Amino acid sequence: MGAQSDAEGPDRDTAECLPAQPARQQAGQPGQPRQPGQPAQRRARWWLWTPLTGLTVLVLAGAALRLTGRTGAADAVWAVVTLTALLPAAVSVLRDLWRRRFGVDVIAVLALAGALGVGEYLAGAVIAVMLATGRTLEAYAQRRATRDLRALLARAPRTARRRTAEGGVEVVPVDRVAVGDRLLVGPGDVIAVDGVTESPATLDESAVTGESRLVERAAGEAVASGVVNAGAGFGLRATESAERSTYAGIVRLAEEATARKAPTVRLADRYAAAFVPFTLALAGLGWLLSGEFVRAVAVLVVATPCPLLLATPIAIVSGLSRVARRGVLVRDGGSLEVLGRARTLLVDKTGTLTAGRPRVAETVVAPGGDPDEVLRLAASVEQLSPHVLAAALVRQARDRGLRLVTPTEVTEEPGRGVSGRVDGRRVRVGQFAGGLPEWAEGARSRAEAAGHSVVWVADDAGPLGAVLLEDPVRPDARRAVDRLRAAGLARIVMVTGDRPGTARRVAEAVGVDDVLARCTPEEKVARVRAEADRAVTVMVGDGVNDAPALAEAHVGVAMGATGATASADVADAVLSVDRLDPLADAVEVARYARRIAVQSATVGMGLAVLAMGFAAAGWLPPVAGAFLQEGIDVLVILNALRALGGGPRGAAPG
Repeated sequence: MGAQSDAEGPDRDTAECLPAQPARQQAGQPGQPRQPGQPAQRRARWWLWTPLTGLTVLVLAGAALRLTGRTGAADAVWAVVTLTALLPAAVSVLRDLWRRRFGVDVIAVLALAGALGVGEYLAGAVIAVMLATGRTLEAYAQRRATRDLRALLARAPRTARRRTAEGGVEVVPVDRVAVGDRLLVGPGDVIAVDGVTESPATLDESAVTGESRLVERAAGEAVASGVVNAGAGFGLRATESAERSTYAGIVRLAEEATARKAPTVRLADRYAAAFVPFTLALAGLGWLLSGEFVRAVAVLVVATPCPLLLATPIAIVSGLSRVARRGVLVRDGGSLEVLGRARTLLVDKTGTLTAGRPRVAETVVAPGGDPDEVLRLAASVEQLSPHVLAAALVRQARDRGLRLVTPTEVTEEPGRGVSGRVDGRRVRVGQFAGGLPEWAEGARSRAEAAGHSVVWVADDAGPLGAVLLEDPVRPDARRAVDRLRAAGLARIVMVTGDRPGTARRVAEAVGVDDVLARCTPEEKVARVRAEADRAVTVMVGDGVNDAPALAEAHVGVAMGATGATASADVADAVLSVDRLDPLADAVEVARYARRIAVQSATVGMGLAVLAMGFAAAGWLPPVAGAFLQEGIDVLVILNALRALGGGPRGAAPG
């Protein structure tokens, strides 16, 4: 870190839940993507229900033929329905076996084939409708669950208005916007890249932060891409390319959010190793003891494992959508499932429990030194560092009108500081390892008494001065910690590079359980590893300097705009605002979704096993078993849909 203070491949079961691609933007409307047309949406919904509707109509047509005495014709219709479901299912199972994958789908294939073999055509047709019902409900739930993620992608900006050297304005694709370009943001435009305002602006940041109130930004303030200009047009100087901007980072996570199966979803394939042999053994036992093959078919009919195949993806994907609406983008269902089991939270101090925008409180210099010159040297070196303390030094120097120069030979040691050559002079900014003179000891004592961080400025001869910075505790930090405890996190640890005294004061103010002060990145990783050995652990950091610790935790969470752009490779989730309370919402939603998923699968499979016993004993014929299994499937899938709403205390309606 710079300015270190002395103080511190979609699976087929989930393919339909992938977010849709953004619609093309309307010409002449930079930053304003066109929303998907209503006719297209209606067509998509119509096609969603077509297979189920067609099979249901055929089954009812067969029933009408049976009632009119045309039994042969009825059986023929039901056989066609059975074959319609059997052929694609068989091809899928054979393809999986060719790839050396073995899943519970084989039971459905055996049930359909067995029904045809013993002439139980109605039972086969009901199984076909059952499978179509499950798939349709799954697709419907996944479309509803990913609605917010698809909307996020649909509004992604595609173009920007860039000022030309001649004083004109040109519309360019966002990938052609470079750092330093001057842009014009029109009323209603979605800001295409991260930047700094050149004039006051009124912004709607709800899509990125979840805050519904309009925000006023003064000239010179940083704004994130993805927010909407809710006032008059204003100028913007780009500070990031589109690819590295906030909204692009959030979109990347949204695209990945449903691309992988959750552990509860993958359990279906793991259960196949035990459930399929158990089913075949029970079916064979019923056949062996009775001599009636129809009993084996009845067992296979009620063993069709739709609850496990469908209910768990619905619950987990629904949870992903709900946490997205609360300002938390979770990378995949597996991360959400693990978040629902978390018991320990490690959180970085700066920017999470504190305001994250340190201010220079005082500049102390060696006898005969110039405070402005010391600040100028420090700010010049720190211009290339992403650390928040570095930004505070640069901001203070510019506010004072000091002339900053571009440093050379800049090197940065995470957790220690940064050094570089300014005007031919080697300057080091950060921690100071040697002995301190009397004036410096006094500055350190004064900082400790006030709870300030200290950034030392030194050259080859020794310390030149110290910059004292203050970063007040967030007013909502204590409430956020209390909410996290209420959400089920039993242990909360603050990690910081700050001095023990300052760290303890912050820890007491916010109510964490433990504090690790003067923590280097290596020590932070070791502490995360130690906590993860004892319990499921979440680490919250900025996604840049905390990347190793985020990768080590069971769930790594990056904070705010910086985290969104830097955490695509290491973080499992991103908070779109620099606050912790949305994480409490996410933990509650994750626990609820996981509970619903496990409950749906357990109850559904338990009822199926009970029905299998009755079928093996000859008390449940194939047709009755098929209707019973249909009822079980609908019951557990509708129960899984509960994950779309309700549950968490204090959460907004889903």
